Amino acid sequence: MPKRILQGTVVSDKNEKTVVVRVERRFTHPLLKKTVRRSKKYHAHDETNAVKVGEIVNIEECAPISKSKRWTVVPSA
Repeated sequence: MPKRILQGTVVSDKNEKTVVVRVERRFTHPLLKKTVRRSKKYHAHDETNAVKVGEIVNIEECAPISKSKRWTVVPSA
């Protein structure tokens, strides 16, 4: 099974080797037929501490690194 890759915005880089990424999804409300935005925050592993707040990054699913980290930052090409 392939690993999921999500795109989001970095909202915090205060932790060592960890960034918090907010991923937003949009969908149409079943009754109101309006576009609704929902977001969720993921803790992602950033080995080099290279990513800063405000950057748009891709994160990839991985084996658990800690209690809350199950994602890693994909290095941009």
